[in-house]
Amino acid sequence: MAVLGLGLVGVLVGAVLTIGGAAGLAWTSTESFCIGCHEMKDNVYAEYLGTIHDTNHSGVRAICTDCHVPREVGPLLLRKAQASMEVWHHLVGKIDTKEKFEQHRPALAARVWQRMLETDSLECRNCHVAEKFSEELQSARAWTRHTKARNEGWTCIECHYGIAHNEPEGDGPVELRAKLNIPRKPAAAATADEAAKLGLNRAQ
Repeated sequence: MAVLGLGLVGVLVGAVLTIGGAAGLAWTSTESFCIGCHEMKDNVYAEYLGTIHDTNHSGVRAICTDCHVPREVGPLLLRKAQASMEVWHHLVGKIDTKEKFEQHRPALAARVWQRMLETDSLECRNCHVAEKFSEELQSARAWTRHTKARNEGWTCIECHYGIAHNEPEGDGPVELRAKLNIPRKPAAAATADEAAKLGLNRAQ
């Protein structure tokens, strides 16, 4: 009977910890939590307001965590652990003024770009599914560029950066990829139709 009681207590404690952990992850993934400190609210959030990810014809918004926190369990927990360490920088006032934030902007951006280069822009692809792109709903120029990028192994962030936040001075993601020697991962060879449209040599 005692063993059964201890087992029941163990199950209840496990359930509380699991539910509490899930609630904590959900709470720390809300927009209000992300902009709870003035460093985020007065800088990156202020820049985000009015962008295509905030306001658009469909009303579908991408908030902070959609772009900066993976959805897969392992990467999500790792990112949350990394973010908890960032609290220290808040406490010591590393970017507590506009001037300090601008001073550190290039390094902050490079850190995000590096992760996205290494993960093939994982967070972008949580919402933007290349296989669901419509040729009819994109301009011919956009379709051509997206197809060429896929076939050459370019990733979203190399072209689409500075769209939710101000672009820092200096090199961008393309230069960062070269500097860090992060390899490209081309998709499977273009189809005959794609190759014909792009003038690609499929044997290349």
